[in-house]
Amino acid sequence: MKRQKRDMYARAFKRGYLAGVSGKSKDSCPLEQPEVRQEWLNGWREGRTDNWEGMTGVSGIHKLANVTAT
Repeated sequence: MKRQKRDMYARAFKRGYLAGVSGKSKDSCPLEQPEVRQEWLNGWREGRTDNWEGMTGVSGIHKLANVTAT
């Protein structure tokens, strides 16, 4: 039986969020397609905001669970 692929937009958002939380630059986006790249950047922005607000490490675990659930 074939496995269904995960939604590429949700995956791009998650990877962008994780890059943003870890403090990486938005120039490190590996995606080329405009729509998917925009989702990655949306995730990156939210991740950077959480990073600036101190939602890293133990204090950010509750936020990370919502991101990785998709």
